[in-house]
Amino acid sequence: MLAARPTYDALYRDFRWQIPERFNIGVAVSNAWAAREPGRVCLQHFLPDAPPLSMTYGELAARSDAFAAALAAEGVRAGDRVAILLPQGFETVVTHVAIYKLGAIALPLALLFGADALLYRLRNAGARAIVTNRFGRDRLAPIRSDLPTLELVVTTEPGADPAARSFQDLVSRHAGPFAPMDSGPDDPAMMIYTSGTTGPPKGALHGHRVLLGHVPGFQMHHEFLPQPGDRIWTPSDWAWAGGLLNVLLPALLLGVPVVSSPGQKFDPDMAYRIMQDMDVRNAFIPPTALRLMKTVADPRGTYRLNLRTIGSAGESLGRETWEWVRDTLGITINEFYGQTECNIVLGSIGKIGVSRPGPIGKPVPGHVVAIVDTDGREVPRGTVGQVAVRRPDPVMFLGYWQDEKATAAKFVGDWLMTGDLGRMDEEGYVTFFGRDDDVITSSGYRIGPSEIEDCLAGHPAVQLAAAVGKPDPVRTEIVKAYVVLRPGQAPSPALAADIREWVKSRLSMHEYPREVDFVDSLPLTTSGKVIRHLLRKRAAEEAAHAA
Repeated sequence: MLAARPTYDALYRDFRWQIPERFNIGVAVSNAWAAREPGRVCLQHFLPDAPPLSMTYGELAARSDAFAAALAAEGVRAGDRVAILLPQGFETVVTHVAIYKLGAIALPLALLFGADALLYRLRNAGARAIVTNRFGRDRLAPIRSDLPTLELVVTTEPGADPAARSFQDLVSRHAGPFAPMDSGPDDPAMMIYTSGTTGPPKGALHGHRVLLGHVPGFQMHHEFLPQPGDRIWTPSDWAWAGGLLNVLLPALLLGVPVVSSPGQKFDPDMAYRIMQDMDVRNAFIPPTALRLMKTVADPRGTYRLNLRTIGSAGESLGRETWEWVRDTLGITINEFYGQTECNIVLGSIGKIGVSRPGPIGKPVPGHVVAIVDTDGREVPRGTVGQVAVRRPDPVMFLGYWQDEKATAAKFVGDWLMTGDLGRMDEEGYVTFFGRDDDVITSSGYRIGPSEIEDCLAGHPAVQLAAAVGKPDPVRTEIVKAYVVLRPGQAPSPALAADIREWVKSRLSMHEYPREVDFVDSLPLTTSGKVIRHLLRKRAAEEAAHAA
């Protein structure tokens, strides 16, 4: 954990990892607290038309013990993959904690996944069991016969499926203490699939130590949390590393109540209402959601907000959004960076002056991050290269599931190569430049899309935007923008020209989008990242057709 110190340099210099020889996530986030403060509230669930529900650490420990015993009685063993296809809620947390106690491997999956996406992940992982609700069972039905390893389906909403076991019945029938697995920090605990922005998703396998590895970054972007009254919420799906490891599990470990909310399409007004009604003090809100929240006029005048900190990650935040949060919500947002394979390794913390519009921040204490070339050599400050993290590192994955070749390819020597381009200035601030695959090459310039997208999002008519390279016989590529307009705005040639001029006057002549296409929506991953390779393919097809 981070102790409050006056300077970033002191924090980074003095930090030392203390990873115990035995550590189990499930025990640490439930039973350890229940032994000290069983009545301490750990979870609160927002209901739009009713008082919120609460769960204590004592209740979480007892229910997860019971469900761990139930899974064991149903034949689930240590090392088995147990899928979780649920929205935010108490059952989701109980299921996670039970899986860790059992020594099985949690496989969080998003309810937004269609049948093909679920089939790929469940089959690739060889999932033995799945815990889901009625919606998830309906998604599972057409692919069930193609999953021979899936022997157990547990449902939180009993219904017409006679083969599914009731979550509530299993918990009530196996009440009583459960002897958790005596896990080591490198024993596998969870497998989170990558977003699939550049290729087929891969299962990143993490050990129990991954939770401890997240604590310094978590404390950093929430300014030495826990503080009195802290209460945290995120709209992010807990199936994503951002929801699970940036919010849920580290908050439970540190004794900070976590607010959950019903699964739904993100609605900015509802987000403000949740934060108001639940007295949320700390929030993790990805950049895409923040840009949607900009559409609400005067949020501080409309809602009673008591926010202390906001963290953001998933994509580059950018200057426009950083300044909007500061000016509109009165908070210096703390941005951070990581990957499914190695998360929260860069960050900012406004409380001690490590925060600027544009750069993500500096290396989080305990992590060694550098900008390197393709051979793993550090490049001079100010030079664009690949963001890399040195091993060993407690947040670093154990490897890709049953893919030693892909795991080996992720490293050059002791550097984990993120595939993301960035540059580090003389003061150690790192600016995200974009994925290597996303960089646009135009008239000899290498252009990162993130800065363009952030600039586009600052236009008063634009809700969301994505920038990609479109093949061009003269310039190699031109910048093409796909734009979702705000409600009430109508596409027109004049608006497209105004958007082009907006970027040209704010960035540079070589970065503005020469083409602007208005679209109803953008392809997004479950974590809110734009799937740019789909847009690049679309732009390439347009260029080929025009030729």
